[in-house]
Amino acid sequence: MRTHVFIAQRYLRSKSRSGFISLISYLSIGGVTIGVAALIIVLSVMNGFESEVRERILGADAHIRLTTYGDRGITAWEEAAASVRQVPHVTGVSPYIFEKGMLRVGNSTEGAMIRAMDETTLAQVSELPKHIISGRFSFSANGMPGIIVGRFLAERLGISPGDTLVLFSPAGMTSTFSAPAVKKFVLTGVFQTGLFEFDDVIAYMDVNVARDLFKRGERVDGLEIKLDNMFLADKVKEQLEEKFSQPYYAQTWFELRSTLFSWMKIEKWMWTIILSLVILVAAFNILSTLIMVTMEKRRDIGILKAMGAKDRDVARIFSAQGLIVGILGSVLGTLLGFLICLGQLRYRWVALPSDIYFLDALPVKMQPLDFILVITIAILLSYLGAVYPARYASRLVPVDAIRDVG
Repeated sequence: MRTHVFIAQRYLRSKSRSGFISLISYLSIGGVTIGVAALIIVLSVMNGFESEVRERILGADAHIRLTTYGDRGITAWEEAAASVRQVPHVTGVSPYIFEKGMLRVGNSTEGAMIRAMDETTLAQVSELPKHIISGRFSFSANGMPGIIVGRFLAERLGISPGDTLVLFSPAGMTSTFSAPAVKKFVLTGVFQTGLFEFDDVIAYMDVNVARDLFKRGERVDGLEIKLDNMFLADKVKEQLEEKFSQPYYAQTWFELRSTLFSWMKIEKWMWTIILSLVILVAAFNILSTLIMVTMEKRRDIGILKAMGAKDRDVARIFSAQGLIVGILGSVLGTLLGFLICLGQLRYRWVALPSDIYFLDALPVKMQPLDFILVITIAILLSYLGAVYPARYASRLVPVDAIRDVG
């Protein structure tokens, strides 16, 4: 094997007739290097965005929601919450009510999604208190119920903490001529998660006030559950559904936003396939290089076969050339991609306008499996690029090869 690799290296650096072949060899290595580096950088950036989006969504939302079919709701939610807390990996439980409402301040009226939760347990399942940018985290003020709204919703209403606003609930409209339920609130805080869908339409209030306003009686819509490891959500979901029979059912964070997270996975694979074409171009360069080497080294191949080298030995020499190019390009590309990603992490070379995006720099998250995948693709394509020249060289007839001297 060492002999095969030694001869392959000599052929790649061959300058017996033209240094052009060596130049093409170096360009092939460069092509693999650029392709590998590009793939690693793009996958790392996509990992960074996926991680940031997931953490921000789950920072304001739960890992699992336990609710009921047919909007029956949960009546004895304290008992249900106590039972949920006994499930392994559960770190927090809080009741919730989701409802649509209309907020009005003076002549300004805006629709909102109301998320009513228990103030004492909300911090167990949400990072809302950490996202308050104005005012404070509280569902009461001066003897009146308090409400916390997203930044963009507050800007459209033109309100700030301490202002009074009115919430209209559709729950009171039982007929065409009936009036909606109405209640006054004090704006106690404004939050910003960095996710537009939260900051633009969501308002938080106390679950006990919401049960009366939205005519829920003693019921809540369900329980939000936080885990010590979000990736165990499917396992915990199975345990919850074994513990609670119908009409209860659980939904994981991935199921709640399956379209978003599924698309992010598909997008990652699409970019992997597209950028692999850069490595494929390098593989064609390897193919053309080895074909020219084969043509130039016909006499050498004939001498090797006349000295007893078998067809598979000659094939291994040219296959080794493809592997050498693939391995060198993979090592250099991996090193280049790693250094660029590391530099972005430490020095934030590529900045983003924080007033447009929820990040101030391009996010990067390197994962070992991505490196292994990219290196495997590069070496495999490089090897496949050497298959045809290797088979062609192994089929040369020694007499004809030696006789064919230009």
